[in-house]
Amino acid sequence: MAVKKCYKIIFYNQDDVYEIYAGHVFPSEMFGFLEVEELTFGERSQVLVDPSQEKLRTEFDGVERTYIPMNAVVRIDEVELADKSQSLGRVKNAVTPFPGSVHRNRSKD
Repeated sequence: MAVKKCYKIIFYNQDDVYEIYAGHVFPSEMFGFLEVEELTFGERSQVLVDPSQEKLRTEFDGVERTYIPMNAVVRIDEVELADKSQSLGRVKNAVTPFPGSVHRNRSKD
């Protein structure tokens, strides 16, 4: 079983939290962006289909390189993958809006 090293990148994109796996991550020549190459996804022949992984697969279909704003990045980890059949990547709506104003207008008498 071959072990492949890659990077797990967690970042915010339009109120969703994205988790993607890539072969290379480095600072971009465009100021304030990370350059991410060799996106990795699980095999399509899985019996169970994860809708969040399919969303990632269709969104990044045909993408050779993507640029992620540095201020959107939550975390980058170097990980080892035992095989490519693992479920790689997900999208989850984990951003919960903070409750509205807790201060009430009180009329002064």
